[in-house]
Amino acid sequence: MKNIGLAFSVFLFCVTVSALTITGFEPDEQVVYKKTAQGELKLHVFYPENHKVSEKRPVILFFHGGGWAGGSPSYFYPQADYLASRGMVAISAEYRLKGKHKTTPVECVKDAKSAIRWVRKNAREMGIDPEKVIVGGGSAGGHIAAAAGTATAFEEESDDRTISFCPNALVLFNPVIDNSENGFGFSQVEGFWQEISPMHNITEKSPPTAIFLGTKDGLVPVATAKEYKKRMEGKGRRCELNLYEGQGHGFFNYDRPGNYQKTVADMDRFLSSLGYLTGEPTVTKPVGDVAHPGRKKEKDDMGGVAGGEESPTLRLLL
Repeated sequence: MKNIGLAFSVFLFCVTVSALTITGFEPDEQVVYKKTAQGELKLHVFYPENHKVSEKRPVILFFHGGGWAGGSPSYFYPQADYLASRGMVAISAEYRLKGKHKTTPVECVKDAKSAIRWVRKNAREMGIDPEKVIVGGGSAGGHIAAAAGTATAFEEESDDRTISFCPNALVLFNPVIDNSENGFGFSQVEGFWQEISPMHNITEKSPPTAIFLGTKDGLVPVATAKEYKKRMEGKGRRCELNLYEGQGHGFFNYDRPGNYQKTVADMDRFLSSLGYLTGEPTVTKPVGDVAHPGRKKEKDDMGGVAGGEESPTLRLLL
């Protein structure tokens, strides 16, 4: 009965995720970071207002959820747009998916590491600091983000191994962090779960981490997150666990205005504590279709970003 209940929870989650549609947010550019046998993969980039390539801004790279099978970079457009308004370069990444590319979680992890390396390699052209690379993600996207911050296996043979894929910090939203038989996704990684499970690959070099989790999450138990925090601290590493009473899986998404506001503000404070942001969070509870002050969008003559204001909206189609 336990397995049936879990399978049903996963089914409902995948149905809900596949129905999530974000509109009203547009990245400033999309750039190809990797060419695979299954197709090209792109980074969806949001720049701060009046950004210049001569600057060295912190950068955050998000990976969306969807059970390693589906989903879209647009899921993290609201968070990326917000952090761009706070002065960071923010990116939401594509990666290979079972539904579209017929791949496994191994390829997802490889793509995450490739994306981080690409961003560091091209830091000068993007106006970012290669030593201030934050990586985030939700659910399965949180898994591949955490996999890059722990000693998991699996790297692309064509990657430049002289460039580190390890993030400088992690922000994880109800992340899959335990792939053991008692965790999530074991059936998909059974033959190599110990090599791909973040929980079982924490080291003394794992980056400072913030986890955002609902206390009623049916896929990622609070006990799992507490154990992860314990193991991180056992290695002398910082791990903050932010719990949200009564909330389930996917609670942080933009269609949950109060939760979106709280998690973004808590993420902001965590990044500020590490010196990546300054000042107080500016995110506000959405009123109508406005979630925060937004960014100025049109490119100016100096390669910066200037002009008008965002008006983000979201639809949840069931």
